[in-house]
Amino acid sequence: MAITSANQLELLQTAEAVAREKMIDPGLVVEAMEESLARAAKSRYGAEMDIRVSIDRKTGKANFTRVRTVVADDELENYQAEMTVDQAKQYLDDPKIGDEFIEEIPPVDLGRIAAQSAKQVILQKVREAERDRQYEEFKDRAGTIINGVVKREEYGNVIVDVGRGEAILRRNEKIGRESYRPGDRVRAYIKDVRREARGPQIFLSRTAPEFMAELFKMEVPEIYDGIIEIKAVARDPGSRAKIAVISYDNSIDPVGACVGMRGSRVQAVVNELQGEKIDIIPWNEDQPTFLVNALQPAEVSKVVLDEEAERIEVVVPEEQLSLAIGRRGQNVRLASQLTGLDIDIMTEAEDSERRQKEFEERTKLFVDTLDLDEFFAQLLVSEGFTNLEEVAYVELDELLVIDGVDQDTANELQARARDVLDAQAREAMEKARELGAEDSLIEFEGLTPQMIVALAEDGVKTLEDFATCADWELAGGWTTVDGQRVKDEGVLEPFEVSLEEAQNMVMTARVMLGWVDPTELEPDLEEIDGDESEDQEAEA
Repeated sequence: MAITSANQLELLQTAEAVAREKMIDPGLVVEAMEESLARAAKSRYGAEMDIRVSIDRKTGKANFTRVRTVVADDELENYQAEMTVDQAKQYLDDPKIGDEFIEEIPPVDLGRIAAQSAKQVILQKVREAERDRQYEEFKDRAGTIINGVVKREEYGNVIVDVGRGEAILRRNEKIGRESYRPGDRVRAYIKDVRREARGPQIFLSRTAPEFMAELFKMEVPEIYDGIIEIKAVARDPGSRAKIAVISYDNSIDPVGACVGMRGSRVQAVVNELQGEKIDIIPWNEDQPTFLVNALQPAEVSKVVLDEEAERIEVVVPEEQLSLAIGRRGQNVRLASQLTGLDIDIMTEAEDSERRQKEFEERTKLFVDTLDLDEFFAQLLVSEGFTNLEEVAYVELDELLVIDGVDQDTANELQARARDVLDAQAREAMEKARELGAEDSLIEFEGLTPQMIVALAEDGVKTLEDFATCADWELAGGWTTVDGQRVKDEGVLEPFEVSLEEAQNMVMTARVMLGWVDPTELEPDLEEIDGDESEDQEAEA
């Protein structure tokens, strides 16, 4: 078709109609038309040419121009779209590289194939603009709940119409054996919005812990107003969940507010989650207290927290063990997710047996090394002494409080303990030298002979070797692999070297070797190093 004055305005009217229907900027549709007309003109005049089309936004008149750019002599490749400075002199007064010579060319008639091609370009541009609009609309709605209508189901994944776009609810994001038919209404959490080649992908979830938190926010005005805060959520979708809440107003009970009158508020959430049982737990800053709450309905006798390893031991009465663990470990698993701690559950009998074993081991240590009778060794253990170092270097007064221990006995005990420790240190030092440990490592402050033996057995024999170690290689740590926490054994972990102490020792070694400029260290790290060296001098 030829672009005549009769259909010039029709172009603009078509652009506006398409823009209104797709809810996009009319300017984008006009730009698509300009690009399609330019492509048609290239097929008429030559694909090598740089042909541009501009449509007047008021009259609809299409203006066709051919552009030739001035380039350096050695860069001339396309004679149809480029020319040298000398060639440009016949068209321009003072041509320079980068200048453009623009000349108007006659409009083209769009044949059937060219018109079809132009239509495809316009449709493609409109689709891209529509995708951009959808992405901009939904990207800020990630993390909220949306209502939609099921369109269809594909291989277990549900395609949901969410108004101005489609979203996908994957099979693993559905609760239990939920099934949907076209036309069903569905409420879900917008987990992610990503821009992809085929348009924005909106990913929904009904199993995410955040979905439950958002449902409570909708049902409990105090949460929406910020008076009550949801601190943690753990779910076994479709079966059971635990939610920890705290109130910032002393007059409002967080658990009662979430339950509602006769359970109306929590029941509304339960109904939406296909009958999922929900335990509402008061949150507490004290981790052991919070854990006791999290293990409800089971009763807990004792809690032992290892903060560094992020592990916690829970002792429960024998009859409460199955309740604390829950069906298939569900109760303890959810409590672990809620608190972020690894939980070991044992009965009172198992705890007593373990403590008895530790008592016997420590008693045997004192009997064998200090040449004491069993009764006296048991007295030491009962008073809280666990190793020879504590006996050797404790204040004398702490030994004198033990029944039957006078000044002479206390001095003798400490002398024996120090003699044993000195002998062990000499033996360890000989072994370290046999293993190849060098003086640079042996003379480094903060490392005992036994530590040097452990390092040498692990291949760390010089100060340079030590300085290349990572802090977790020395002190140990925990790594999460496939969602499971895995223990990394540290070379110096048996000597109770903390991660901070290991970091300070490694950094000190690097400074001594000149690898690190101490002036470039962060102030707080220098302070830590200073405190550490003072402690080491005090010990020495």
